[in-house]
Amino acid sequence: MNQNQNKSNILGGPEIITERDIRLAILNILEDSEEEKRIAENERDKTKAIINNLADGLIIINGENRIFLINPQAEKLLRVRQEEIGGEVLSDLIKFSSLEKLAGLLVSKKELFREELILKEPKELILEVTTTTLPRREEKIVILRDVSREKLIDRMKTEFVSFAAHQLRAPLAAIKWAIKMFLEGDLGKVTKEQRGFLEKTYQTNEKLILLVNDLLNVTRMEEGRYLYKPILADIVKITQSVIDSYKEGIQKKKVKFELKKPKEKLPEVLVDLEKIKLVIDNLLSNAIKYTPSDGKVTITIARAKKEIEFSIKDTGIGIPKDQKEKVFSKFFRGTNALKTGAEGTGLGLFITKNIVEAHEGKIWFESEEGKGTTFFFTLPIPSNLTTRK
Repeated sequence: MNQNQNKSNILGGPEIITERDIRLAILNILEDSEEEKRIAENERDKTKAIINNLADGLIIINGENRIFLINPQAEKLLRVRQEEIGGEVLSDLIKFSSLEKLAGLLVSKKELFREELILKEPKELILEVTTTTLPRREEKIVILRDVSREKLIDRMKTEFVSFAAHQLRAPLAAIKWAIKMFLEGDLGKVTKEQRGFLEKTYQTNEKLILLVNDLLNVTRMEEGRYLYKPILADIVKITQSVIDSYKEGIQKKKVKFELKKPKEKLPEVLVDLEKIKLVIDNLLSNAIKYTPSDGKVTITIARAKKEIEFSIKDTGIGIPKDQKEKVFSKFFRGTNALKTGAEGTGLGLFITKNIVEAHEGKIWFESEEGKGTTFFFTLPIPSNLTTRK
């Protein structure tokens, strides 16, 4: 470097870049690249380790509907290998016997879903299939969870409850009729004190019979054999027959009651008469039970497009906000309901929800603690009747 060049640099002129500078810059870039590559490889290895060690099966399907990845657990559940199906189009997977049902399900369902899939061979396997997507990515993720053991345990519990309830039914009925014979004087006169004890025993036995019947209803539902005789019926007439059975209770409780029905005749709905009566009975019983004296219960029946909508509104104790999610659960009773001392098994709303949904209807509620509750349910109008006015 000559003297003039040095002066130029000192005075702030253009700096001369040497070959050594260029080499150093390139080495720095390469080092940065290697570091980024190492970080990316570490992240990839971590992700791979997580995927491979998941307890659930995992399948990733790319934007072209081809199998991109299948983890070891999914391979084990479906009895296939990544090498066999990697890159295969979903619709072509039917050639694998163990994948035929899953492939059919994934091809037929355009939206995200969660559904159970039962595979029969080589032994019964029940999979919970859930699909999801990655944010801003075209890949679809399929999660396979083996719920066979859970379902077996549930089935065993249902069978035990069913067996126990059936065994209790006969002796409870015998006790009921024996006590009734005493109360009616068929076995001789009883004193006033004896009658008091017998009446309390009779009432307790009735509660046990109600519990047994509710347990049997639950087990029948879980076994899928609950709706027996669906017929076309008038929901207004069904409701009126249930109301008539509660007239004495409504008067005794001094609750104001109103039935609002449309002026025009509603189309008939396809229902199991006994079961839909039980739905209305459960809802009306709760409304009366949890509404204080001088409160009000209002039933409204109306047509809503292709459905009949039933609602029952009360001015009762309401449902606590933090307990609303549990309302339709088995054996649930609100803390404020327990404080009232009102009797109940905690199965009524669970049974009600299952009956409505078995009729392809919907059920929901609105409630505010201390101000009352409104339960709604809908029943579909048969398609050949929806055009009628």
